[in-house]
Amino acid sequence: METVKPIVNRVAQSGLITLDLVDYFPTPEEIVAIDLKDFLFKELILREAEFRELVKNTDWKKYEGKYVVLHCSTNAIIPMWAYMVLSAQVSLYAKDVACSVVEHAPEIFLYRNMAKLKMDDFKEQRVIVKGCGDRKIPEAAFVQMAEQLSKVVRSLMYGEACSSVPVFKKVKE
Repeated sequence: METVKPIVNRVAQSGLITLDLVDYFPTPEEIVAIDLKDFLFKELILREAEFRELVKNTDWKKYEGKYVVLHCSTNAIIPMWAYMVLSAQVSLYAKDVACSVVEHAPEIFLYRNMAKLKMDDFKEQRVIVKGCGDRKIPEAAFVQMAEQLSKVVRSLMYGEACSSVPVFKKVKE
């Protein structure tokens, strides 16, 4: 009589940590845009007293836990301090604040979220950065992740556990 051997998931037992960079993008629902034109006279002219009054009377709590992107959709000339005033107010509630065109905001927040990773969690670990998926990830994100991880990991790979490409292996001292 033949003994049936249990199926063993060697990938799960290998201690590999898989990072999917998609996980560091905020969801579309988490990103909120603040258009500075809404704080301007006739959507073009910044009048300081009116601007400050509008900022003072804005309910900033509605941005709690959100990724906020500041931008201006008109050709108004906005002094830099105005962006700073808005940022200072909304940052008390927002998860993160950036100044950018709205289309670039997800990528900016991706990089910031990756930069906040605690590298000690990956110290001397074997890490795979997932390489394929439904969402396009900029090459620069993979470069940033490799730069961050190569300083602490034992080995770094790209792809999937079943077909990974070695990227970096720590030299034994």
